[in-house]
This record gives sequence, structure tokens and C-alpha cells, in this order.
Amino acid sequence: MTDSPRQVGGGRAGIGDIAPKLAALTDDVLFDDVWNRPELNPRDRSLITIAALIRSGDAAQLSFHAGRALQNGVTEAELIETATHLAFYAGWPKAMTAIGVLRDVLGAASTSSDATT
Repeated sequence: MTDSPRQVGGGRAGIGDIAPKLAALTDDVLFDDVWNRPELNPRDRSLITIAALIRSGDAAQLSFHAGRALQNGVTEAELIETATHLAFYAGWPKAMTAIGVLRDVLGAASTSSDATT
């Protein structure tokens, strides 16, 4: 799993001006350490994170992590299937919210890939 691209956070860039300590923890602990541990590859970590965010109903974070999941090799079909599967474990409203977020992310992802081809 050492051939996986190194995961890098954007805490300092995103919130460093208002919450420098949280930004540092995000970049230095969560992404630089936890996301780069060799026991799970980035793709699997992304799927776990997506499931946790759907379960908790964190739509804003789901949007960010869905894009990251695509970069880490999770397919669009796998993202949709994760939300569908979790409808029965996390709750229908949370799954429906997740599908709305994924529609936006996947629409943006296909639009940006269309622009590069």
C-alpha cells in the first residue's frame, strides 16, 4: 500500500485564518498521519469516511470527501451504492440527503472531466 499517493489536507488553506489550531490538526494529524497509515489504502479509507459521513448526516463534509473518494479510485457507482445500502442502516432521510450531495459532486466531476477531453 506504499504505492498509494500521499494524502494531503487543506486545513491551513481552508480555515487557517480563523482556526489555526484546528487547521494544523487537520493537516498534520488527520491527513498527514491517519490518512497515510499503511494498514488501509486511501480508497478504503475514503469508502469508510463516506459511510461515516452519510450516517452522521454531514452533507458539507460529504461533498468534500466524495470528490476525494473519486480521486482515490472509488467509482461513481460505488458512491451511489454506498448511499443506497446505508438507507437501511443509517436512515432513509440521510441516504436521500447523501444522494443529493452526490448528484452535485458527480455532476461537477463529469463536467470537469468533459472540459478536459
